[in-house]
Amino acid sequence: MGQVRGDTARALLRRIAVEQAECRLPSLAAALVRGGEIVWYGSRGSVRGAQPSAVTQYRIGSITKSMVATMVMRLRDEGRVNLLDPIGKHLPDAHAGEVTVAQLLSHTSGLTAESPGPWWERTPGLAAEELLGALGPEVSRHRPGRRFHYSNLGYALLGELVARLRGVPWEAAVTGEVLLPLGMTGTTPRPRDPHATGYAVHPWADVLLPEPEHDGGAMGAAGQLWSTPADLARWAAFVAGDTGGILREDTLAEMREPVSVDDGDAWTGGFGLGVQLARDRGRRLAGHGGSMPGFLASVWADPADGVGALFMANTTAGMSRTLLSDMLAILDEHEPRLPEEWVPVTADPDLLELAGPWYWGPAPYALRLLPERGLLLSPVAGLGRASRFVARDDGTWLGLDGYYAGETLRVVRQGGVVYLDLNTFVFTRAPYDPAAPVPGGVDPGGWR
Repeated sequence: MGQVRGDTARALLRRIAVEQAECRLPSLAAALVRGGEIVWYGSRGSVRGAQPSAVTQYRIGSITKSMVATMVMRLRDEGRVNLLDPIGKHLPDAHAGEVTVAQLLSHTSGLTAESPGPWWERTPGLAAEELLGALGPEVSRHRPGRRFHYSNLGYALLGELVARLRGVPWEAAVTGEVLLPLGMTGTTPRPRDPHATGYAVHPWADVLLPEPEHDGGAMGAAGQLWSTPADLARWAAFVAGDTGGILREDTLAEMREPVSVDDGDAWTGGFGLGVQLARDRGRRLAGHGGSMPGFLASVWADPADGVGALFMANTTAGMSRTLLSDMLAILDEHEPRLPEEWVPVTADPDLLELAGPWYWGPAPYALRLLPERGLLLSPVAGLGRASRFVARDDGTWLGLDGYYAGETLRVVRQGGVVYLDLNTFVFTRAPYDPAAPVPGGVDPGGWR
């Protein structure tokens, strides 16, 4: 596999060495992924007297949720479940059955963050029937769809949804249909050797306390799995777009779309369908963090750049929030990605006729041709509504993103191209062209 340069590797090693020493981590493993391959791996500290390797297991906590969500999306693509289905359609014995599958995936269901009873992460889990039977009206904290409110309980319901639709435990479905097809043979519901022991580090002394490990039962879908740096590297490549055939590319892209954000218009963090989202230093990242008593882990990928970063540590708390973004920044500084070489493409004459300036009223837009018979309509000044379009068999164009996502663009011809009709908006070759049917008409006196 291709490796980073020596100076890049040294800078990355120093960054994780600082993290391990200053945050007092029993052990830390980290990796960078580029083009689907590990291009750098490093570790500090020890696991049972040796440095952790790329096949040493750590518990990954809530990263499990993304894998469960992938299984739910497979069921959606098969037609077994609709994201708008109320969960009660599939789990009639669940309280708050009116919340939808999509709301559970995106943490907008309004359900409480944790399950009833003692702290589920440190106590043996209940069976699904017991958990569902313990739920009452108190598990609803917010109106469904109102806001982002992280819910481990919500993912327990999704795990049971998978189990009932597949007829096997959620972990068996995820292993057989997601993990093994991706080659993630080191990811398991319970630890196997070699694995790290989870520790709490004393806040005022350099001593350790082992943390308990158990089967989470019905809550396991919220954070049960163990994995390795090598397997999480494959997961980073998956999130970046290398689906391995287990999910359609457009379905994965749908999972990465922001459903809710933490801080409004200028969001820096949010959530899609089973994946966390972040904006950092010009990158738009997707992935997930994970924590369980004794363990912290995180994986981020940048689909636009084809890179990813991950870490795994056996500590309950105390790590910095910037390790992975710092690692990506080091890669950018030392080995910035080269843009793809520009090459000319073959354009159909009918498409070439569409290229160039168009006007929505007095506002100038440009229509540019994209590969694979795609179009990009965007304001000339760079501010305003921009969308990409893909051709449909009936001669119309479907909006892919932006304001016009899902809307239809029609090219109206009378001999030549006269105007574009974009969901009642008329784009003309001249500002308010009187020859086109501009809604409301054009003043007969013209410009003056």
